Amino acid sequence: MHSETSSGADRDAAASAAREVIELLEVLWSKGRHMASPAPVSSSQLRALYVLDRDQPINLRTLGKVLGSAPSSVSRMCDRLDALGFVERTPSSSSRRELELRLSSRGESYLRDLRSRREAALLEVISAMPPAERAALAAGLSGFRVAFEDAAAKAAGDAAESA
Repeated sequence: MHSETSSGADRDAAASAAREVIELLEVLWSKGRHMASPAPVSSSQLRALYVLDRDQPINLRTLGKVLGSAPSSVSRMCDRLDALGFVERTPSSSSRRELELRLSSRGESYLRDLRSRREAALLEVISAMPPAERAALAAGLSGFRVAFEDAAAKAAGDAAESA
């Protein structure tokens, strides 16, 4: 029973530490995003750009599912990203009624610059850490990513079964 209590306490401490780090990263990201381009994007637009970077080409319906947003909201968001020159819409190769979304070269450049600025800010902080703590951070973040991907895959599987 004692191990369950300490395991729960460890889990709670890890969640609290992760929340604190996320809040610090939000400050760094905000600075980096506004420095990256004269036309910074909102958080939801940035999420859409990340999805496009990972999964392009993608149609509006699929993008909406991934983002958990209504089709009309996704369409308006893509209108704004298109106006900024960050996305391109082309006729779908599989359906004449659908459009495919892709990052434009300007969108790719925006993400590349944003990521570079964020990485530089992270390197500045991480360089001040002792090597053993850097190694522990890398291992912990790798484990977090794997657990997140596993949970996302399970949630997607559960959603597919209930549909």
